[in-house]
Amino acid sequence: MASPADGKPTKKAALSKAAEKTGGFPLPVGTAPMEARSAAELPGGGPWQYEPKWDGFRCLAYKSGSDVDIRAKSGKPLGRFFPEILDLLHRLGPKTFVLDGELVIAIEGRLSFDALQMRLHPAASRVEKLSLETPAKLILFDMLADTDGAVLTGKPLRERRARLEAFVKENAVAKMVELSPSTLDRREAGRWLTSWEAGATDGVVADCVVGGYRYESNGPLVGSLLLGLYDAEGLLNHVGFTATIADKERAALTRQLEALREPPGFTGKAPGGPSRWSSERSGEWEPVRPELVVEVRFDHVGNRRFRHGTKLMRWRSDKDPRQCTFEQIAPP
Repeated sequence: MASPADGKPTKKAALSKAAEKTGGFPLPVGTAPMEARSAAELPGGGPWQYEPKWDGFRCLAYKSGSDVDIRAKSGKPLGRFFPEILDLLHRLGPKTFVLDGELVIAIEGRLSFDALQMRLHPAASRVEKLSLETPAKLILFDMLADTDGAVLTGKPLRERRARLEAFVKENAVAKMVELSPSTLDRREAGRWLTSWEAGATDGVVADCVVGGYRYESNGPLVGSLLLGLYDAEGLLNHVGFTATIADKERAALTRQLEALREPPGFTGKAPGGPSRWSSERSGEWEPVRPELVVEVRFDHVGNRRFRHGTKLMRWRSDKDPRQCTFEQIAPP
């Protein structure tokens, strides 16, 4: 991701509808972090700060005295799924802060999103076992409130970064908290895109809402998922499809989708028949309640639509569907 290095945040922190009070922290626990946006190439021509986009759970970490909390970018609490990180926040020296970062889990030297997903388990005993076997790490890239409780969201990024670097230096916890690298050198950032450690970062991806699905042309199982993004008016618009569903998952996914079947599915632009460039075989589709979020990899966007089929990367149960907007694929 890239941000102006000498200006104020490009998008001010917003409050989720569920957040009505701060709970004693410097910022409300529903504060939403700034989101990365897709771009055809790295921006230049100005004082940009470049950072890798990590393959994990984006989160805000809060502390005020003996109270700590971890929230996903949807505003949902994550603490019960990552008890080792709650313990980490308690052990850090400062009594107050709000940090922006990413929860990651490394398996044999590679970041594993599947290991993160396994943490979202209803059984506390299972979560505790996994926290000991595959502990998470908190990678930090922004500070939204400092150790004096001062809110920094109106400060330039370079000032927030300097305070964060000092914080990490003074509060290092081996293998548990880490400062995300950054650079002002566009060439170095370009090298990250091709040479960063395998499995550490995202590629060209977007989180989309499943607004409907199509059955396989010759069977009773789901063949493709119809993807949507919300526009500025809050309408869910069809933007493409993904058909790269593992065969072993089709039966269970079909049952899940059929349980969510409900019109209209898309409230803005809806799917028609198969497009001339897609491989969708049927114009018939089933609408579902917009509750499921999936991350897909895409190669090209034209007229606010994926020009080809996308690759299904994973399900994003940590993300609020309403956060899946056109901003992700808007040109810079």
